Amino acid sequence: MARQFDANRDLQENSQTEDRYEHFIDSIFRKQNEDPHRYGGRQVAGNFIRELFDILFAGFFSDLSFRDRTQVEDGISRFLLDAKKKLEPYLQQTSDSSSKDINDVLRNFQDALPSLYELIWEDAIAAYEGDPAAESVKEVILAYSGFYAIAVHRVAHALHNLQVPIFPRMLSEYAHEKTGIDIHPGAKIGRSFFMDHGTGIVIGGTSIIADNVKIYQGVTLGALSVSKSLASLKRHPTIEENVIIYAGATILGGDTVIGRNSIIGGNAWLTQSVPPFSIVYQKNEVRVRNSKELDNVIDFSI
Repeated sequence: MARQFDANRDLQENSQTEDRYEHFIDSIFRKQNEDPHRYGGRQVAGNFIRELFDILFAGFFSDLSFRDRTQVEDGISRFLLDAKKKLEPYLQQTSDSSSKDINDVLRNFQDALPSLYELIWEDAIAAYEGDPAAESVKEVILAYSGFYAIAVHRVAHALHNLQVPIFPRMLSEYAHEKTGIDIHPGAKIGRSFFMDHGTGIVIGGTSIIADNVKIYQGVTLGALSVSKSLASLKRHPTIEENVIIYAGATILGGDTVIGRNSIIGGNAWLTQSVPPFSIVYQKNEVRVRNSKELDNVIDFSI
C-alpha cells in the first residue's frame, strides 16, 4: 500500500514538474514575442564605442589610420550608418508618441562629435597634468582606466541628452565592466575631469560636477535613500570647480554642494554642504607601539 502511494505521488510530482517546465517554455516564447526587436546585448554597446574610438583616436586602439581627411569623413559616415542599426531597436521600443526619429538622433549626435572630441582630449590632458606618474598624454589615452571611463561617459551622456532610451546606460555599464568605474549617463560633468586610479568610483545620475575636478579611487557621489516616486528629483550632490576629493570619500544628497576650491579628505562622509575653500577631513586616532612590548600577540594564518 505504501509503495502504491509513493508511486502515485511520484506520478503526480512528475506531472507537476512537466507542467511547470511547459509553462517555463511558454513564458520564454511569449516574452520574446512581446518585443519583436533584437537588441544584441552589451556587446553591441562595446562595438559602438570601439568603432567610434577607432576613429577619434586613430592608431591608438587599433591599426586604423587615415591618409587624408576624406578618409576621416568616410570613416565617420560608415560609423553613423552602422550606428543606425545598433540604435534603431532602442528608439523603436518606445511608444509612437515618444519615439525619436533615428535620422534626427544621428544628425544631432554627429553635430555633437566636435565638442565631444574636444572634451575628451581635455580630459586626457587633465590626467597627464594631474598625475606626476604620467609620462605623456599618449600614455593616458592608452593605459588610464579613468580616462577611458570618462571618454565613454561623454558619449553616453550625449546620447542620454538626445533621449535615446537604455543604450546610454548600456554604454556606461560596458565602461563599468571594463574599468570598475560606475558613472550614470545622466551625470553632468564639466571640462578637464580627472579620476586618479579610478577603481570603485560611483557617480550618480543627477550629480553635477563643474570644471577642473579631480577625484580618487573609491569615491561615491550618491543619493540618500529616497522612494521611487522621487526618482525624477535631484538626488546626488553638486561639486563646484577646482575641487579635489580623496580616496574613499562619500558625498550624499541632492542638496549637498561642495564649494569651489575645496579639498575633501579620504574616507570623509558628507551629507551637508561645505562652503568654498573648505578643507574637510576625518580625524582618526592612530597609535603606534613597539611589537616587542606586547603580550599575547594574536598569531594566525589563513
